[in-house]
Amino acid sequence: MEKDKIKILLVDDEPDIIEILSFNLKQQGYKVFSASNGKEALVQVEKVKPHLIILDVMMPVMDGIDTCEAIRKDKRNEEIIIMFLSARSEDYSHLAAFDVGADDYVNKPIKPKVLNSKVNALLRRFLNNNTNSEIVHGDLIINLDEYKVILKDKKILFPRKEFKLLSLLASQPNKVFKREFILETVWGNDVVVGDRTIDVHVRKLREKIGVNYIKTVKGVGYKFVIN
Repeated sequence: MEKDKIKILLVDDEPDIIEILSFNLKQQGYKVFSASNGKEALVQVEKVKPHLIILDVMMPVMDGIDTCEAIRKDKRNEEIIIMFLSARSEDYSHLAAFDVGADDYVNKPIKPKVLNSKVNALLRRFLNNNTNSEIVHGDLIINLDEYKVILKDKKILFPRKEFKLLSLLASQPNKVFKREFILETVWGNDVVVGDRTIDVHVRKLREKIGVNYIKTVKGVGYKFVIN
């Protein structure tokens, strides 16, 4: 799908934020629509059928969390990607957003280049007509078909479980993956592993790709961050 056919809905009660984001995304070739609160956003979702929604948390009339929850309750909206862009940086705000179906959560302020990178990554399945076999974040390339990781043009070898863990975390930057979900997704039900297993594998990942990519969310799990 071409960029000029992809529709992005911006939802924020600050006109300056809408103006800046809209200009930036239009420069990238996207079609951009806007709403100033959650209720307006729900109307726009019905009217526009956006591919991506960039949503603030704190808004009058209807906040972002309630808006996201309402959007996700409609099965027709399952394919819509929802990214929160908010000044609220507390872990509980992130968790509340993901609990109601967010795909990503980004803190304000954000540089235009970083925003573009995140938007392009989230929309990759629409931009790519073929099944995407790579996850790319700057100098880090994860080839899902060949079980290959390249960092700064150097190939790094990973055992299968480490590779699956890295791929899972990198698939949705800044999403907090809970420990229970990681265990179920990477190890499954075919083997009994201790809770420390995740910590050991994360330590090994950090030894190979550096400590900046994977962050610990104490008492919850881990997330992958773009530097």
